Amino acid sequence: MKADQSIDCIGLYCPLPIVKTAEKIKQMKTGEVLEIVADDKGIKLDMPAWCDSTGHECLGMEDEDTGGEIKLYVKKTHD
Repeated sequence: MKADQSIDCIGLYCPLPIVKTAEKIKQMKTGEVLEIVADDKGIKLDMPAWCDSTGHECLGMEDEDTGGEIKLYVKKTHD
């Protein structure tokens, strides 16, 4: 999936990936897509829940079998 911007959250655990996502989303334009790269499996539940609570759109995730890397894609839907 094509993203406009990306953040690296490898080695960070709850709640830091969500905090970093929230900070980055604030700097982006409405309609842009943010790629979050993480290795904390909790993000698979936390990010969709954060999107539901903030109104941004979780476009999906890619869970790599090797290395435990997880990529999530969030679209900024409002300021």
